Amino acid sequence: MSARSVAARAPRGHPEGFPAPRDPPRAPSWYNPRVTIPKRTGLCLAGGGITGAMYEVGVLAALEDAFEDFRANDFDVFVGASTGACVATGLAGGLSAQRMYRALLDPADDFFPLRRQHLMRLDAGELQRVLSSSLGAFRRMVGTVANRGVGKGFFVEVDRFWDSLPAGLFTTDPFEQFFYDFLTRRGLPKSFGEMPRKLLLIANDLDIGERVVFGVGGDQAHVPIAKAVAASIATPLLYAPVRIGGRDYIAGGPGEAGHVDVAVEHGCEMVLAINAMVPVRVDPLSREVPTGHGPMKRVRDKGMLWVYSQSWRLVTEARLQSGIAKYRAEHPNVDVHLLEPERGDATMFMHSPMNFDARRSILEDGYKATTQLLRDPEAPLRKAVEELGFRPKDEAG
Repeated sequence: MSARSVAARAPRGHPEGFPAPRDPPRAPSWYNPRVTIPKRTGLCLAGGGITGAMYEVGVLAALEDAFEDFRANDFDVFVGASTGACVATGLAGGLSAQRMYRALLDPADDFFPLRRQHLMRLDAGELQRVLSSSLGAFRRMVGTVANRGVGKGFFVEVDRFWDSLPAGLFTTDPFEQFFYDFLTRRGLPKSFGEMPRKLLLIANDLDIGERVVFGVGGDQAHVPIAKAVAASIATPLLYAPVRIGGRDYIAGGPGEAGHVDVAVEHGCEMVLAINAMVPVRVDPLSREVPTGHGPMKRVRDKGMLWVYSQSWRLVTEARLQSGIAKYRAEHPNVDVHLLEPERGDATMFMHSPMNFDARRSILEDGYKATTQLLRDPEAPLRKAVEELGFRPKDEAG
């Protein structure tokens, strides 16, 4: 699919108009991989909110610690969806998982100074649309009642208010600007063509109902990375769709097979997919659901958004497991590995990501679970990494 022309409002610092795609340049001097990997490898990060990104960082930090000379930014292709797009961008730009891990673990570290105001600014444009359409619906309802009384026509007019609901509560504009500033401050590329490793970010086109891949070799190669990340994290209900070139985009999510197919289409023979969007398993006899009113027993006590989240997790997890199994059967020459948290541990994702204790718990769970997995000499992931030429540290010396 050819890239569409894009004309969207750019954050401060963006050039006027988006640059045309170009062949990736040679890796800059600050990017110095220690190992040349013989088999082409891909990393697919499915996101799962801020807490999902933290889990991914914990998993990758454990991999870096488990093998000599292994670095998570040595993968050939990085595919990111939702908040996984943020982690994938950092890795493709040359950052190590260990650096991200330390930054997220230390509240005093200003490496990635994300604040609530970057995520929770009401969308003024949507509020204006809601007000305007609601007033129009109200006038029509009053006119109907005055002329016909309360009858079938009245309830038809009431239904118009459903169409006046906002497309999303918040805007991704502050986060887009924050992420652009982060890339600038850390000296990371701001366009896909300048990335030392291939970066592909996933979103969905709202109007045609299809997946879109941002990046060189994808559907949209000339969109700035910060804008593509904003589109990829635009979770329905919370965020209004992101407008790019006259099209509306929403968050990508895990997809049917963790977007493993995107990495394989770009030549990968071994793909590691990390998905934190698993259903939460709660023991109704214990109070382990964190809420603003204290610990509760059930997911419903967390409110409407978490009821929706649990429903979404159930659907996406079933589809992902089925999709991965089908993809493995249809592509026996591709080595696919899927890492997910245990469902019983998933209640940690219900904490606020701004809560330091919860942040530490999520990071450490991803790290410890992966470390434990890799201690087993027969673990498929450990064998796959060993086949790439990396030596486990527990066998060193």
